[in-house]
Amino acid sequence: MYHVDTIKVVKQPTTRPASRTRCDRKLDHHSPKRFKIQHRHRTSFGVRAPDSASQNPIPMPRSGLPIGCENLDTLSSRDLLKKFYNALELWREPLEQFLEQQKPLPSCMISDKCLFWTSETAQRFNVPRIVFHGMGCFSLLSSHNVKLHKAHISVASDSEHFQVPGLPYKVEVTRAKFPGSFVSLPDIDDTRNKMQEAEMSAYGVVVNSFSELEHGCVNEYRKAIQKKVWAIGPVSLCNRMNLDKFERGNKASINEQKCLKCLDSMEQRSVIYACLGSLYRLGSSQLIELGLGLEASQQPFIWVVKTGNQRANDELENWFSKHNFEERIKGRGLLIKGWAPQVLILSHPAIKGFLTHCGWNSTLEAVCSGVPMITWPQFSEQFFNEKLIVEILKIGVGVGVEVPFRWGEEGKLGVLVKKEEIKKSIDMLMNRGEEGEERRMRARELAEMARRAVGEGGSSNLDMSFLVQDILEHLNQQERG
Repeated sequence: MYHVDTIKVVKQPTTRPASRTRCDRKLDHHSPKRFKIQHRHRTSFGVRAPDSASQNPIPMPRSGLPIGCENLDTLSSRDLLKKFYNALELWREPLEQFLEQQKPLPSCMISDKCLFWTSETAQRFNVPRIVFHGMGCFSLLSSHNVKLHKAHISVASDSEHFQVPGLPYKVEVTRAKFPGSFVSLPDIDDTRNKMQEAEMSAYGVVVNSFSELEHGCVNEYRKAIQKKVWAIGPVSLCNRMNLDKFERGNKASINEQKCLKCLDSMEQRSVIYACLGSLYRLGSSQLIELGLGLEASQQPFIWVVKTGNQRANDELENWFSKHNFEERIKGRGLLIKGWAPQVLILSHPAIKGFLTHCGWNSTLEAVCSGVPMITWPQFSEQFFNEKLIVEILKIGVGVGVEVPFRWGEEGKLGVLVKKEEIKKSIDMLMNRGEEGEERRMRARELAEMARRAVGEGGSSNLDMSFLVQDILEHLNQQERG
């Protein structure tokens, strides 16, 4: 048996200032002591981020990025994406300097798929690398199987439906909703290939999900990639205090007291929360249509407003002012212009529905709060997530998006979803009929499943234990071999 007192894990660095304390709380919540792991020797669980990397932003002059472009949601153009990925590699040197100072070395390294270069660093120090995915197993398995079996070439046009092979249930999609997934993108193809190669050499994969949510897809994904997969989520459930919920993500554009005061003034299960994620860049005409749809629904709402560029922002603000929109919705609607404390909002008893872009974090946060969803996917795996929400879990209704958002073409798209369709989807989600009640009941049941999953003896709780045990066994094999 490997004689170890501490399992030390290196997590990827981040440039967001408040995230280290939240990560520490999150990983403390998932510590082996909490999971009561039994070993022959006492084991503790330590997590470190390299101080030199986490405290230093990307060196902009060396990367070729404009000042302030340290996260994907701050990139002004898709043309900067290649430079952004190249800039991430500038963290390699400080990370390796950090590792050289560690005695003993970390037991494993957990890094995001985008940090593909950490694979070579892990190999250099003989430390197992574990990939962290910001997606669920349903979308990961779907994407993997479509590409493996080339299912997308079985149809004659982008609008024709084809079945995703190898899933536990029937799911059909079109090529039109995944324009970047099945074609060559010369500027980032090399980066995508490196990510794929690094994932193939990884020891395993960690996902922020729980088995009961994905109806067999966790096990199927294990089989498909022939690697260890640990589903240890939903990690947002470690945020139990209002302060933790409020501080998740970037600095909020509204203070906690004002946000809670507004929510407390609303009737229970009456409010629509509308937020399309940090990466969306809808044009002003589509955002105006969204605002009109929310207003026409006659439901109380909280709308997180974000535009793709300064011009769109100015156009939207001018429309708000010219048409007295904020005055018209006073007492019924709240606009948050910037970052919102989403977990705090979704967990409030006033919220009845969530109009979402179907990003995986947002999807999980809604599930944990027992809130049904209106789905408005923008791009990438979000369309797979919509399938899971609406067709498999049956806890959402679609707003009717058929064309994905294309970065840099916000102004060309115009209005894809009209206010009438937005109002209709809100009416469907909020209705008190049998279908609506069944949807809300399923959402509440999933929230309870999520809580059980991270509780003692739950599926995610056990997977976290297996993760630690697998690392220990790997260390034992290295020592013997």
